[in-house]
Amino acid sequence: MATTEHDHIDAVRDRLGTAFPQLPRPTIDETITSALAQFDGRSIRDFVPLLVERKAREMLRSKDDSQKV
Repeated sequence: MATTEHDHIDAVRDRLGTAFPQLPRPTIDETITSALAQFDGRSIRDFVPLLVERKAREMLRSKDDSQKV
């Protein structure tokens, strides 16, 4: 069975949950959804999970830093 984009995004969700345990899971989920929406309508989907992970990680770092202030 082939791995789908959804499967990859689930793995991204797990990795980011592990990387940012101090952030609520809904915050991580919303951030991933926001990053994923930036790629809606794109015809080439091969790298979307990687790009979503990078964008979401950047956004979560920013949220985490703002909580520390």
